[in-house]
Amino acid sequence: MSNIDAQYDCVVMGGGPGGSTVATLVAEAGFRVLLVERETMPRAHIGESLMPETYWIFERLGVLDKLKASSYPQKVGVQFVNHTGKESAPFFFRQHDPHESSQTWHVERDAFDQMLFENASEKGAVCRDRTRVIDVDFDGERAVGVKLQSATGEPQKVSASVVVDATGQQSLLATKLGLRKMNPVLRKAAISCHYRGANRDEAGGGVKTVIMHTTEKRSWFWYIPQSNDIVSVGVVGDRDYLLKGRNGPAEVFQEELENCPTLGDWLSGSQPVNEVSVAKEFSYTTDRAAGDGWVLVGDAWGFIDPIYSSGVYFALKSGELAADCLIAGLQSDDTSSAQLGTWTEDFARQTGLIRKLVYAFYSGEFRVGQFVKEFPQHQKELVDLLIGRIFTGCSGKIFDDLEPWLQQRAAAADSES
Repeated sequence: MSNIDAQYDCVVMGGGPGGSTVATLVAEAGFRVLLVERETMPRAHIGESLMPETYWIFERLGVLDKLKASSYPQKVGVQFVNHTGKESAPFFFRQHDPHESSQTWHVERDAFDQMLFENASEKGAVCRDRTRVIDVDFDGERAVGVKLQSATGEPQKVSASVVVDATGQQSLLATKLGLRKMNPVLRKAAISCHYRGANRDEAGGGVKTVIMHTTEKRSWFWYIPQSNDIVSVGVVGDRDYLLKGRNGPAEVFQEELENCPTLGDWLSGSQPVNEVSVAKEFSYTTDRAAGDGWVLVGDAWGFIDPIYSSGVYFALKSGELAADCLIAGLQSDDTSSAQLGTWTEDFARQTGLIRKLVYAFYSGEFRVGQFVKEFPQHQKELVDLLIGRIFTGCSGKIFDDLEPWLQQRAAAADSES
């Protein structure tokens, strides 16, 4: 197997944002790192809207200038459209913080992931695509290496002090150890498609992520303008509602589109450029994120929901935090579960704030403007949640008033029905 040695300090499985972040930072610290990806890079992946707080990790990884020079549309805010078609005033991030970190991007994940993968190589990691992890080797409860297979079928065993699972929703190691648990509250599915020639509102100096409820509020659409006049459009709803007892995904997508008149207007005159794709059962957690000689990052650790565009940010942030603990562990010859998982408790607690905000959205009662009008003291923290500023002083006090508020409105809705 070309240029892959038999021993590394760290083997990272998965060439997405989380895996590339770990590989870059650990290699920069002077350790021997192998990053393997089973697919051919660049790999096909649905485009994504980023959270503004990704800025600081991009800066640390050394890719900020590349992103600034890229053709990715600059994301300057978000907008919500309710079930009646009423459009909220656009929320521009720079109104909360004028720093350039309040502007981010809508990225095409194939090129974006390739950039991060190549950056890891530039920083000293050995990076190989078309290389499949057949299994993770254990000595008792300690991970000690991996079994690999090249594109030609050539096998190789590689030993490592630490194995990082960044295999996304495949979650290879988490599945092997039986750690993955589906979220019974967020059993959602998504059907998505890309369009060319759709409405493109760049008022405010860039594009926005737009979230649209359907008329019956049983599903919602994302609308993410990307480069080359492409817009990513996806509908999200309960898995059973979207995928059981109905026609195929393409027909369901069109049926839901008919229940979202604003979106129908925005897509008027546009053309789909691909077949619809389906993702299901994508909200889950894991019992623990680290053990002796191993750690989970990104979607292998867990995934909440696409509503607030947190997926890539959490992958990057978990990769950064895990890398720092991993580096300290390699430096002190301590790759125990306690050391590799030092970051996980705080990470789970703070990302849990976004999960609570997701629950609020799916209650059907949450309206940003109405809540802020009643509780203006929570406006700053609400905005911090929306931009991903949850690891520096975000206490979650907003939920002291948000949860009773949701219960009150749910009760009022029941009494009117």
